Amino acid sequence: MAQDNFSRVTEFILVGLFDTQELQLLFFTFFLLAYAMVLLGNLLIIVTIRTDPKLSSPMYFLLCNLSFIDICYISVTTPRLLVAQLSGHKAISFENCIAQLFFLHFVGSSEMFLLTVMAFDRYTAICRPLHYTAIMARGACWALVAACWLGGFIHSIVQTVLVLQLPFCGPSTIHSYFCDVPPVIRLACADTALTEWLMASNSGLISLVCFLVLVASYALILAKVRAHLCQGHWKALSTCASHVMAVTLLFMPCIFTYLRPAGTSPSNRYVCVIYTILSPLMNPLIYTLRSSEMKESMWRLWKR
Repeated sequence: MAQDNFSRVTEFILVGLFDTQELQLLFFTFFLLAYAMVLLGNLLIIVTIRTDPKLSSPMYFLLCNLSFIDICYISVTTPRLLVAQLSGHKAISFENCIAQLFFLHFVGSSEMFLLTVMAFDRYTAICRPLHYTAIMARGACWALVAACWLGGFIHSIVQTVLVLQLPFCGPSTIHSYFCDVPPVIRLACADTALTEWLMASNSGLISLVCFLVLVASYALILAKVRAHLCQGHWKALSTCASHVMAVTLLFMPCIFTYLRPAGTSPSNRYVCVIYTILSPLMNPLIYTLRSSEMKESMWRLWKR
């Protein structure tokens, strides 16, 4: 009955990243260029892989899916950020805020699972090459990708339910440029201690466990390469090194953000830029510039 007396919040105010007009214009240009590069770069990767029969290995199949996820991931937050900086309209309805929160965790956790699958693919290719074709058959790859999306959906549903069961009666200012679980639940008109710990044990542990699995797979690959030093293995190690750079940009800020109760410290909206904008921006650069096969295929596509 007490919650019935609350005037439910119908919209939130996203404060954005910067308060001064000069910085807003500067970073509007940067974010617009980053968004365009992510869209064009990942679309180029998808088209190249889909049109070149030579890029039919499981690694490129997974890379094609990663490019699609990156397009979806950056599109959840960046367009609204650009519109807000250009128009000055920072309000977002409660329903749109929840939708943004849902899709952010849906696509973001799916990407984490997919990066873990890609690490398993590299481990299998290097450490168990004789069984690689059987283990990473096309049907198995489709099943693994479907499991990544399903896992991301289940995770996102849990996070969204944690937020929806809270009452919001004001204040309505979110100290970030997008709706996420930590800054939103700080605005709840109720004791959120249990919700904060559930959020940390869900998002935080998923980020940490996936990252530890990645680290373990790279450690095994490194041990294998050191035991068998040859050109093929060094090429595989170079691929894994670029993979480490990509996953570090995504996982470390997520672990820092989610593996703690939301009320223990204020949110750092600048850290969020790393895993919402910089990570999708770096993925096409890392995965294409480090692969001679991808560069050759892109050059053939350009000539056609």
